[in-house]
Amino acid sequence: MNSTATDAAEVADATDVTDASDPTDATAEKDAPAAPDAPGEPGEPDVSDGVDVSRRRWPRVLGALLAVALIATGGALYAEGRQLRDTPATANLALTDAEATTRVTGDVSSALGKIFSYGPGATAATRAAAKEILAGKALQQYAALFGQVERQSADQKLTLTTEVVRAGVTRLTGSSAHLLVFLDQVYERRGRAPTTASAQLTVVAELREGRWWIVEIGST
Repeated sequence: MNSTATDAAEVADATDVTDASDPTDATAEKDAPAAPDAPGEPGEPDVSDGVDVSRRRWPRVLGALLAVALIATGGALYAEGRQLRDTPATANLALTDAEATTRVTGDVSSALGKIFSYGPGATAATRAAAKEILAGKALQQYAALFGQVERQSADQKLTLTTEVVRAGVTRLTGSSAHLLVFLDQVYERRGRAPTTASAQLTVVAELREGRWWIVEIGST
């Protein structure tokens, strides 16, 4: 009797345990967090949209930067070209105006040949020519020195012949010219063999009333 009651009690306890576990399992299943959606499913936020938008913006940004760079470069080139056009080098007509350069070279060479050539009986003609060729400082210097030249020419029977062998214009504007001149001069004294000497002069000339006047003469 006791054995049968004991078995029945054990069966009842086992049944109670089994029945009690079922609600617990159901509750656990309900309370368990849902598994995250797999990547690519509709529930997941798509960050690729932001990346694509950023990539689409870069060509526009680069295009704008290139446009700004081109404008800045163009402005710099224009300013540089303007500066080159306004430099003294391009204002020098000796580099661009061959006709004006040839004219001033010829006029100055002819003038130097006249004022530095004389003989014992021809100094007056040389002095007169100088007044029509020289002006300013050059005329003052020449007048001060030519008195000594006249005395030496008369005393020593000296004849001087000057020839310009080469002349170059270093700077030329519409009203002034700077020249470097190379001369050959032949000295002749009575009873002596002729003597030849070379000289180099720097000359400044000014255009006045359509004529070139020598205003400065220096030796080099």
